[in-house]
Amino acid sequence: MKRNLLFFIFSLLVSSTVMASDFFTDFPQHRYRIITATYTPADWPQSLKADLYLPTAVTGKPRPLVLLVHGGSWQRGNRGHMSRIARALAIAGYAAFSIDYRLAPQFRHPAQLEDMQQALRYLQEHAAEYGLDMQQTAAWGFSAGAHLVSLLAVQPPLDGQAPLRAVIAGGTPADLRIYPDSPAVKALLGARPAEAPALYAEASPLARVRPGLPAFFLYHGDKDDLVIPAQARNFAEALQASGVPVQLLWLKDYGHMRTALFLGKTLPAGLLFLQQQIPLQTP
Repeated sequence: MKRNLLFFIFSLLVSSTVMASDFFTDFPQHRYRIITATYTPADWPQSLKADLYLPTAVTGKPRPLVLLVHGGSWQRGNRGHMSRIARALAIAGYAAFSIDYRLAPQFRHPAQLEDMQQALRYLQEHAAEYGLDMQQTAAWGFSAGAHLVSLLAVQPPLDGQAPLRAVIAGGTPADLRIYPDSPAVKALLGARPAEAPALYAEASPLARVRPGLPAFFLYHGDKDDLVIPAQARNFAEALQASGVPVQLLWLKDYGHMRTALFLGKTLPAGLLFLQQQIPLQTP
C-alpha cells in the first residue's frame, strides 16, 4: 500500500505543471466509487448532502477518512468543488467525505461548524457500513473551507468522537479580526469586529490555538492579495509556539485563485503529509 501511494505521489509530481483535473486521465473511475448521502437528520435547519469517495481496492481494513470542505467566502460553492482532491485521496487509498454546508448570510456562524460536526457524527454512526476508521480522521479545505476545517480542529471533540489527527488548509483566513470591513466576514458573523470582538475571536482559529491540536499542513500563495500571506505566517507561528506540529508550503508567484485551481504542487505535498500523520496500512 505504501509503495503504491508513493508511486501515485510521484506521478503527481511529474505532472506538477498541469491542473489537477488532468491527473485523472491515468486513474479511471474504477479505482474509486462515490456514495451520495444526506448526512443531516430530519430536524436539521437545512437538509445537506455529501459525497463519500471510497477506494474500490479491497484491503479488509477500515479506511482512514478525510473530511473535505469547499471555499467560496462562506456564501457560495458546493461539495463538487472538492471533487479533484477527493478523487486523488480515494485513488491513494483514503476515504474522502466532501460536504455541502449551510451558507451565509442566511445561516451564520456557528452553523457551518455545527454542520461539520454533524458530518463527523453521521460518519461515526455509519463507520462500519462504509468501512471507515474514525480514529484516523483528517480534514482538508481551501479558503473559507480552510478556515472552517481549522476552526473544527481547535474545538474539543464531541462526545464519542476522536479528535482530528491532521488538517490540510490552503489560503486560510485564520484570523478574522483583521478584516474590519470585509463583506464576506460580516455575512458570516453578522457584525463588525468593533461590535462583537468576542464573536470574532471565537470564530478565528488563530485566536484559539492551544497545545494538543492535530498536526497542520498549511499552503499559501506568496502573491495572495485576497487572504494575505501574513495570515499563513502568523497562524504557523502560533501553532509552532504552542507545540503543534506544522508545515507551511509557500507557492511562489501564486495568487489566491491560482492556488485554488492548480494543485500540482499541493496535492502531492498534502498526500505526503497525510501519509506521515495517518499512514495507510498494508493489506
